[in-house]
Amino acid sequence: MGNLRNIPCGKTVTVRRVEGEGATRRRIMDMGITRGAQVFVRKVAPLGDPIEVTVRGYELSLRKADAEKILVE
Repeated sequence: MGNLRNIPCGKTVTVRRVEGEGATRRRIMDMGITRGAQVFVRKVAPLGDPIEVTVRGYELSLRKADAEKILVE
């Protein structure tokens, strides 16, 4: 199990847990990134920030700091 930040482009992973607390965790979960969700990593910016993913049928950009809080397998 690792975090979403370390997943290479073109891979699909399953969310196992969202770490953090308070508003940050709630915001990530409100975007549809919840336990069991399938996340496809579409693109990673040249400097690694942001990461573009597809989750629940829509495209989403995440900051590196937020992607580190999403544990996947």
